[in-house]
Amino acid sequence: MKKQPSWIAAHIHMYEYFGGVAKILVPDNCRTAVDHNRGWKEQRINAVYQEMAEHYGTTVIPARVRAPKDKPNAEGSVGNISTWITAALRNEQFFSLRELNQAIRQKLEEFSRRPFQKKEGSRYEIFHEEELPLLAPLPAHPYELAEWKQATVQFNYHISCAGMMYSVPHEYIKRKVDVRITDKTVEIFYNNNRIASHRRLYGRKGQYSTITEHMPPSHQQYLEWNDDRFHKWAERIGTSTYQVVDGILTSKLVEQQSYRSCMGLLKLADKYSVDRLEAACRKALSFTPSPSYKSIKNILDTGNDNAEPGGKGKINTDKTATTKNSHALTRGADYYRR
Repeated sequence: MKKQPSWIAAHIHMYEYFGGVAKILVPDNCRTAVDHNRGWKEQRINAVYQEMAEHYGTTVIPARVRAPKDKPNAEGSVGNISTWITAALRNEQFFSLRELNQAIRQKLEEFSRRPFQKKEGSRYEIFHEEELPLLAPLPAHPYELAEWKQATVQFNYHISCAGMMYSVPHEYIKRKVDVRITDKTVEIFYNNNRIASHRRLYGRKGQYSTITEHMPPSHQQYLEWNDDRFHKWAERIGTSTYQVVDGILTSKLVEQQSYRSCMGLLKLADKYSVDRLEAACRKALSFTPSPSYKSIKNILDTGNDNAEPGGKGKINTDKTATTKNSHALTRGADYYRR
């Protein structure tokens, strides 16, 4: 609905121009105002339009289809004003939309102050004397246009919105939620109840906005950790462990995403001992400069860390264990050239 932003903006400017809000708003029966998909007998106000009306404290009653008598004064005035202003500006030349709008505003003021031909006063005088006192005051802030979407809460208790990730309470994982998006905020609703609100993120895609209270208890324990604390803990175990942890911390675009792997790696010391963990990290580093938590765990699970039992991390350097396989292929490449 590409016309919706212009339709809403026109109403916002109208209320600002009048300096108040009428109790009842009677728009045309157009798609930007009414949801026609439910049939003529079950029409309802467009969701965004209804939200705007609630913000200003007014009630929307669309005119009936092909029933101009529902708002005859408005229909006639629109025709008179547009014809008069168009005629007055027909020979003028403008170099920007701003200049044109200023000229239209000036002519509108002139038109509203023109005396009536068949009765006393002008449109300006009648509005200020009879209509303005009946208008409700404007809200503290003008309505901010919002876009509504649906999303499913992912297993990491976040939803994806315009390439960014926003958290919701973890109890709503796998639930479908409604998302209200404005230029400044992202609000998340479940069964018409707001369950989360975030400042909207801009810039690099994939950023996370996470509220601590939304996290499961098992995840909240990682909040007290940071890269400095992981480095100090790893350094107490050994240089190889420190090097592995440092590689894991720099392996992710968002550092916090690596905390779980670091925690898991360092917890291996409780299960296998500090010495064996250091030995496993040393061996993994001989294969790759950036070992993963899984590779270290596999080395320890299979006992390939080569740490001597009770030997405080000493590495077995005995090369006599290497034996030649008597069943190996020894014919060589020349054999197959025959």
